[in-house]
Amino acid sequence: MAPKIATSPDIATLALAGLLRDIVANGRKPIDMPQVADEIAVHDLRKELKRWRAFLRLIAPAIGDEAERLRIEARDLAREMATARDSRAALEALADLGDDLPALSARSRAAMAERLTRIGADAEAASLTSARKAQIGDAWTRAAIAIDRWPLGRFDSAEATRQLTATYRRVRTAMPEDWSQASPAALHRFRQRVVEHRYQMELVEPLWPKLMRVWTSEAQRLRDRLGAHQDLVVLRRMTEIHQPLAHWRSRLAPLIAARQTAHVAAAKRLAGRLFAETPKAFGRRLASLWEHRAEGQD
Repeated sequence: MAPKIATSPDIATLALAGLLRDIVANGRKPIDMPQVADEIAVHDLRKELKRWRAFLRLIAPAIGDEAERLRIEARDLAREMATARDSRAALEALADLGDDLPALSARSRAAMAERLTRIGADAEAASLTSARKAQIGDAWTRAAIAIDRWPLGRFDSAEATRQLTATYRRVRTAMPEDWSQASPAALHRFRQRVVEHRYQMELVEPLWPKLMRVWTSEAQRLRDRLGAHQDLVVLRRMTEIHQPLAHWRSRLAPLIAARQTAHVAAAKRLAGRLFAETPKAFGRRLASLWEHRAEGQD
């Protein structure tokens, strides 16, 4: 019998394993370090849960049902912290409106900021109880065990190309056809797809670091514009009747609308550049990058 020839792991498999373990390690830090402020802990946890969900969606076709179950669990954990994020989002939206606002006095801005800060601090404390931290810690422990058990070799460069192209296609499908008429819900769905794409493209960074850093930077800029629009949606919701900022509704509404229009225009320009290629062309580019990198290692 001929001896088996040892083969080195596929570059995509190696990159994936490193990224998954990095996500779990970063996700544990906010709950293993009690000195971290609740605001920072909530932000960091939500970020790593988004990265985790993006990669679980990417690998689920190759890994199987467990990856999808863990993705749903991570989604539910993130939703439980969403209320804590809302007040901070509204604060960021208030700052995004700018300082030169004749319709709002400095006293009014300070009063709104103080109210939102207090609500946010209470929500963050409520969302990161000892029981919740233990729940999140258990989730990360199960994730680490799963990574060591999963047949990651199934996720090679060919599979990476297929699934990254599928994500790219989902982003383009979610992109508004008429940006001027796009609803906040449609823009939010588009942003979710952009977030997935932005994180998943970290897998490709070793192939062409300089280009991919530019790509992920542009995707992050698009995400930030869409996120700022969503923050303004949250701020506007807080001006509705019986809400914390209802007193300032008439003064905030036109300012919010104008700023949202600016963010949508900027997002349209960024998306047009970033997703100009067809999915087939995008897939061919990825396949070529994997192939050239593999040849360089031979």
